[in-house]
Amino acid sequence: MSIRPISDLRNYPKVLEDISQGNPVHLTKNGRGSYVIMDIAEFEEYTKERAALLLLLELNKAENTKTISLDDVIKHFKDKE
Repeated sequence: MSIRPISDLRNYPKVLEDISQGNPVHLTKNGRGSYVIMDIAEFEEYTKERAALLLLLELNKAENTKTISLDDVIKHFKDKE
């Protein structure tokens, strides 16, 4: 993980060199975490998994069934790929 002040964006090509899948760059503003720059493929995977989890949680809530483990949720959607 790379943590840099937001002022480093003045030289954004150097910041972009540090970004890779599994290695986002965290930007700080006034010493506090403010932004994250991440690989687009990693962002898309994160977004897809988050949406799938929310959908399953809503389905589970609507059906009022037993709790679904996170591992089962991930396995369910990985099997569908």
